[in-house]
Parts: sequence; structure tokens; C-alpha cells
Amino acid sequence: MHIIVVFPTRTEARYFSHPAVEIAFCGVGLTAAAYATGKLIHERAPDVLILAGIAGVYAGSCLQIGDTVLVASEREADLGFFNAAGFRHLSKLDLDMDFDVNTVLHCPHLPAQPPLPLAHSNSLNAAMAPFVETSGVDVENMEGAAFFHACLQAGQRFYEVRSVSNRVTLDEDPWDFDASIRNLTQGLHTLVDYLLAEPAAA
Repeated sequence: MHIIVVFPTRTEARYFSHPAVEIAFCGVGLTAAAYATGKLIHERAPDVLILAGIAGVYAGSCLQIGDTVLVASEREADLGFFNAAGFRHLSKLDLDMDFDVNTVLHCPHLPAQPPLPLAHSNSLNAAMAPFVETSGVDVENMEGAAFFHACLQAGQRFYEVRSVSNRVTLDEDPWDFDASIRNLTQGLHTLVDYLLAEPAAA
């Protein structure tokens, strides 16, 4: 099984290695992630593509700093417009234009008994933006929705693993980079070993 794990940064990858896995980097943000994901699919043809990185946790989530999760859904949460009433997501605007906006993108490859807890995520280029909708969402990151979109469009099997490094708040809370990256590494090993143990991989 050809598995590629793609990290936004080398910092997030610093503790990870696995003899059966190739490592790649996509850069930070939705645009960089979309381009790198499409290029990896086209040039390297992986059986499985995994996006891995740290994330912030929303106040309404039951997750804690240090938790590591599989992302079940992504939404490009800051895609929209501001007006006098505030921010409105593009999916909620009644515009006479010929385009579709997928409000939520789902990972269709999650097993019935996943090896890690599941979470729902917002993706933003403007991290910690106070205007986005967070109801029913656990974490936020800066690449996931673009990664989901590129994989879904290409028919690529994919997963996303995130470890919580911080609270999503405008307060100056410290981020637990080192512990969250170590937890991310452990979660990745759990997922990769689970995938390699599948009957098709034997």
C-alpha cells in the first residue's frame, strides 16, 4: 500500500517516520494545500493520502488540548461576505449566480470503528476569526477543506489527522506545540498501522 502523509510544515513532521510511509509537505493555507494535494495525486498516485497537522479547539467542543482525532468533515468557514449585519457564509447568501457551494465536505473513507476519535473541523485562511460559525464544530485548521475538496474531486482515498495544540481564542494563551506534535506522531502511527493491517494490504 502506497501511503503518503502530507504535513503543512516541517515542524509538524519533526518526530514522524515510518518505514512504509512517504512524507510530503504542502505549506500553510488553503491555496497551498489545494495545489500540493492535486500535484501529489497526479504525480505520485498514492493509494492513501493523509493530511496531518495541529489544530485549535473551539470552546463548545468536548476535546482538550493534546487530543488527537480523525477529521470526519471540513468546511471552508470564512468563505463569504461582510455587510452591515456582519459576516454571512457564501452558502447562506441568495445570489443569482451559477455556482455551487459545498457547505460541509465529508470524508467517505472512515471505517465503522475508527482507530482514533472523530471530529468536525472548520478551515480558515484567517485563523481564529471571531465571525465564523462554530456550532457543531470541534476544531479549526488552515488546510483541511482544500485537501478534502481536491481528494474528493480526484476520487482519492484520504484521511486527515489533527492534534489539538491550542484553544481558539483571541486571548494570548500559550500553544503546546511540542506535546501536540508528539501526540500527532503517535496518532499517525496508529492510523498507518491500522491501514496496513487491512486484509487488502496483506
